[in-house]
Amino acid sequence: MTTRRDILVGSLILGGAAVAQQTEKGGGTIASTRGDAFLGKHAPKPLPFDPKKLTGLSEKLIVSHHDNNYAGAVKNLNKVEEALAQITPDTPGFTVSGLEAAKLKFTNSMILHEMYFANLGGDGQGIGSATEKALAQAYGSRARWEELFRALGNSLAGGTGWAILDWDFHAHGARTYWAGDHTNALAFGAPLLVMDMYEHAFAMDYGASAKDYIDAFFKNINWPEVDRRVRAWGHGP
Repeated sequence: MTTRRDILVGSLILGGAAVAQQTEKGGGTIASTRGDAFLGKHAPKPLPFDPKKLTGLSEKLIVSHHDNNYAGAVKNLNKVEEALAQITPDTPGFTVSGLEAAKLKFTNSMILHEMYFANLGGDGQGIGSATEKALAQAYGSRARWEELFRALGNSLAGGTGWAILDWDFHAHGARTYWAGDHTNALAFGAPLLVMDMYEHAFAMDYGASAKDYIDAFFKNINWPEVDRRVRAWGHGP
């Protein structure tokens, strides 16, 4: 579904492209430079698992989510970076701020989707010792954490956002956070487990039943990948 925000972002991207054309024609603006931040060369990563083999999540749903929502964010990020490369001292402030807002949105969407797909493809079993320890330290037990994580997911039914278990570097521990519109994320954290609660992640299979989707999500968690993240970013050798 196209929102007013999407329309605004699209117009800003087109506006940035117009600035780029002006620059290329030598319209009195400074020449753009192309460092790593402006390459616009991001490419979607392939699914790290066989979408036919998930439990309770259809191949059609997963492929659509990957090829349309995730790949679309990557494509839009590339366009935004190309437009940002053409900003000059004469570029209107609303264009600059709009493009920067779009860059944050699409960058986070790309990253969160990649981490979401990477923490799927498992059998929901075999949680690692580092993860178990981190959850017990933060919530008293893994069971209590899961109860609260599921509650957050269910609270987003019919809305938008992500349920994320982060390593919170400020708190020095694992914490669950909500992230909305790909932008309202923890400032100083690293995602450990990411659950997409936008309707495109489940409506094709479950309609409005977020609870059934969350049940299926937990059956497909790749806990070894989550444990790898915990060990890399916070808790354990």
